[in-house]
Amino acid sequence: MSLFNPSRDEVRDFFFTSWAKFQQQQPLTDLEKIAVNVMQMHPEYHAILGKPEQYKQQGYFPEQGETNPFLHMSLHLSILEQISINQPIGINMIYETLKTKHQEEHSAQHDVLDCLGETIWLAQQNQTGLDSAHYLELLHNKIGKNTQ
Repeated sequence: MSLFNPSRDEVRDFFFTSWAKFQQQQPLTDLEKIAVNVMQMHPEYHAILGKPEQYKQQGYFPEQGETNPFLHMSLHLSILEQISINQPIGINMIYETLKTKHQEEHSAQHDVLDCLGETIWLAQQNQTGLDSAHYLELLHNKIGKNTQ
């Protein structure tokens, strides 16, 4: 598996394998532990994670209102990595502020996910790299919004 650019199947296999190891109480790597924590925050995906033969090749179509659970969980892992190394600089402090605002981690992570998703979408539309200044601006805007 390529560490920096895994294929769709490699990503899905990682989640399926991590979930199976967790269910069977087998030892997990540090990354698998983080992934299982993300999976535990999403009970709506547990049935999918338990049936790799059925869902490994499943297509998900956002234009039909479908969320790709593997992409969603991968984005969680991406932001947790960003927070752990404080890149872009300041994201760790912003995340801590969002956790305080929401009084829990999952909603705070979703605020960051919204901003990351918009930043990725803009980069794709403009065919540029990720604009970390814009990303941080979006994150700062999340801090100022009232919690719903």
